[in-house]
Amino acid sequence: MTMNITTIDAKNPFFSKYKTPHNTQPFDKIKVTDYEPAFDEAIQQNELEVKRIANNESDPTFENTIIAFENTGKLLDKVSSAFYTVLSANATDEMMAIAQKISPKMSEMSNNILLNKKLFARIKKVYDQRESLALSLEDKKLLDNTYKSFARSGANLSEDQKKTYRALTEKLSLLTLKFDQNSLKDKEAFSMLLTKEEEIAGLPESALEAALLKAKEEGKKGWLFDLSYPSYGPFLRYADNRALRQKMYMANMHVACKGNEYDNVEIVRSIVNTRLALANLLGYKTYADYVMQYTMAKTPANVFKLEDKLLKAYRPTASQEMSALQGFARGYEKKDLVLMPWDVAYYSHKLRELCFKVNDEMTRPYFELDHVRKNIFGLATKLYGLTFRENKDIPVYNKDVQTYEVFDKDGSFLAVLYTDLFPRKGKQSGAWMNSVKDEFVDEAGKSSRPHVILVTNFTPPTETKPSLLTFSEVQTMLHEFGHCLHGMLANTKYASMSGTSVYRDFVELPSQIMENFITEKAFLDKLAVHYQTGEKIPEQWINNLIAARNFNVGYACLRQLSFGYLDMAWHSITTPYKGDIKAFEDQAMMRTALLPPVEGAMMSTAFGHIFAGGYAAGYYGYKWAEVLDADAFEAFKEANLFDSKVSTSFRKNILSKGGTEDPAVLYKRFRGKEPTIKALLKRNGIKNIED
Repeated sequence: MTMNITTIDAKNPFFSKYKTPHNTQPFDKIKVTDYEPAFDEAIQQNELEVKRIANNESDPTFENTIIAFENTGKLLDKVSSAFYTVLSANATDEMMAIAQKISPKMSEMSNNILLNKKLFARIKKVYDQRESLALSLEDKKLLDNTYKSFARSGANLSEDQKKTYRALTEKLSLLTLKFDQNSLKDKEAFSMLLTKEEEIAGLPESALEAALLKAKEEGKKGWLFDLSYPSYGPFLRYADNRALRQKMYMANMHVACKGNEYDNVEIVRSIVNTRLALANLLGYKTYADYVMQYTMAKTPANVFKLEDKLLKAYRPTASQEMSALQGFARGYEKKDLVLMPWDVAYYSHKLRELCFKVNDEMTRPYFELDHVRKNIFGLATKLYGLTFRENKDIPVYNKDVQTYEVFDKDGSFLAVLYTDLFPRKGKQSGAWMNSVKDEFVDEAGKSSRPHVILVTNFTPPTETKPSLLTFSEVQTMLHEFGHCLHGMLANTKYASMSGTSVYRDFVELPSQIMENFITEKAFLDKLAVHYQTGEKIPEQWINNLIAARNFNVGYACLRQLSFGYLDMAWHSITTPYKGDIKAFEDQAMMRTALLPPVEGAMMSTAFGHIFAGGYAAGYYGYKWAEVLDADAFEAFKEANLFDSKVSTSFRKNILSKGGTEDPAVLYKRFRGKEPTIKALLKRNGIKNIED
């Protein structure tokens, strides 16, 4: 039944023209009850738009078929971007229930479109004529992407196979959503209230203040700790009570695998087996083969080649690091002690402080959030000429969210940036960037500028102190801000290729390259200023922070490789997996193991990146992009850290291009050569295995 929009215009903001700055989402006007009817209408509109293209009796052309299809679903984009932004950062049980209802509807709509024979026939006819069409490079890429997205989504299957494809994709959509919701709810269900002084020994004032505030907000007395990173991370790093560190670690490694209502064990099996069935149906041996056809790596073999090369290079260093840490722990405790996973952060902190005379509690006062944000914005000013102006008139979905108008070096409006930086109930853990609105060129030939959001879970302010960040939290902000720059500096014709819409193993280059600045003295000296006195961080501390950047670098590399190996193992299966999840994990991660195994500890059931976050058969991309970012940053260092020619080239060839060209071509155009792992090994102080 078609909804009569005119009868609900006044009630549902999605059906009215937005009266907000830069046509931003009217988050302050959107009620939870607005989403479902808006989705229903948007889905119906989108299917009608597609139907008109498919039933067009004119000969198919690039304009009336490819561009027309690109321009469908505007209302759906508005509704879904608002809904999923809020769902990930401000979820309620009501929002989750709506997501469960919407998921099968969205899957059905997507399948109705991608499996539409008449539509695909028109697309294929244009595609078959591509060599004779006078298309620009970007137009050719859009045509290629459109055809291949249909072909990879079952358009060439038989009618019976299409029915199977529909069932598999709809099942997968619900499974990944359920996985995500289970892990969030199970993680939030754990908390640990401490009431004795001996239980909190070793914890710094910042962690205790946050725990006191958390307890107070829940009407409890004592110190309340949970699995959100600003609570969990400091506890494992500082708490002297080893048994409580173990309790926290085990709680984190038992998320969604306790056999309760939020258990993901069977869901993990179902997800990987459904993905395998989908890949097989489309003619691929494994899901990894299917995913990696359109990546820089191209094949699983190339991924394993890189991972194995890094493992060979870093494992000797990692083994030495853990051996040294084991010896230090025994000496520190003056007793025989077997180093376990819940010990690594604790003793690493103490050993690092002993070696480099610097720690997070010393440096926190120099990394006050507002000052950090101002200087990260300033870095974008120095590199790309951008300016940021807070605009409190832009609506937000939570009081913690701040909004900024971003202007280019010529003063023209460039983007809207939202920042949502503190943990809260209903917010996913970790940090991310997503697009609320993509950039594209409108019918008048004008660039419609993007709206992007930077989300983290930083240490929040307390009753006596502002938000003071750790060194790694500053690094995280630089990372996510790099993703934001990729979105904000987009300059593409089509929204589907804008900003971060690039190959998965290329998307981390713009983010990871920004992390390099934190250990550059010219930036760090300006960034780190005491929030009370205004004094700069001591010179020696800067030198120590830079010297400490490679502390336990081998361990960190193997940890990332273990995640990558696990991801590739799950998505390289060739027959449905019916065995034990824990046993599968142990086998997949065995080569990177540096510590004794922990009975019952499981990662897969909460590994949202690969089971709900779009990184399936793609987690290796972090290491792949690390090779790229180390190599690319050499260009900045070879010239001048803030050299305008280098930053302009990086903007022009990488940040503004989105997915309009092959990233290998874009990278070589910027760097002038192919990347190698040499720059990464050099940065990390690892012996070059290629020499």
